[in-house]
Amino acid sequence: MSRIRANLEEIHNRIDAAASKAGRDPERVRLVAVSKKVEVELLREAQACGQRLFGENYLQEAEAKIGELGPGFEWHFIGHLQSNKAAQAAGLFDLVETVDRLKVAAALDRSLAGSGRILPVLLQVNIGREPQKSGVLPEEAEGLLKKLQELPNLEVRGLMVMPPFLDEAEAVRPFFRSTRELAAKLADQGLLPPTGEVELSMGMSGDYQVAVEEGATLVRVGTALFGARN
Repeated sequence: MSRIRANLEEIHNRIDAAASKAGRDPERVRLVAVSKKVEVELLREAQACGQRLFGENYLQEAEAKIGELGPGFEWHFIGHLQSNKAAQAAGLFDLVETVDRLKVAAALDRSLAGSGRILPVLLQVNIGREPQKSGVLPEEAEGLLKKLQELPNLEVRGLMVMPPFLDEAEAVRPFFRSTRELAAKLADQGLLPPTGEVELSMGMSGDYQVAVEEGATLVRVGTALFGARN
């Protein structure tokens, strides 16, 4: 068995176990294979093992990979997005997970005008209130979502968070729980899809099992799948 296939099986087994522990349907959780700085050959190998959803951080790198690999994949943008790159991102990706300010959202919306296409996005929330990280503060999410509702070419599907990096996965749980509770509150206000349908992108290689227990529907895993990057 190849390393990629073995890693994928282990990740999916752990997702299934975490979902079952929390009384959730494992089918509600999708793996975003974080493929930044990963060679195309490894992505082909992952695809051969059934992986279809990939997350990229850098537009230029993503554009080359998407062109080389062709159809059959779903691509999420998970990096910091500048408004002057919004049109490029909208043309490349199936979903943008990192909308964190109105300027970026408006640029995405403008780039889609007249296309007939609605771009799904997630609102990135700075759940740990870390000054070095992107994302709207939790208390400002409601106001921004109200403004995003006025953009006809975007559909906000849920929230994305990057909580503080902590050595123990269990220590991250409160941040995941706070994200789930925030999403439920915003869903009750009609600013997000109903709780059972809202997307929560949270959890990475070191803590995705805890994230699944707390309601993640998308987990962004790179190192545990492809190994350490150069």
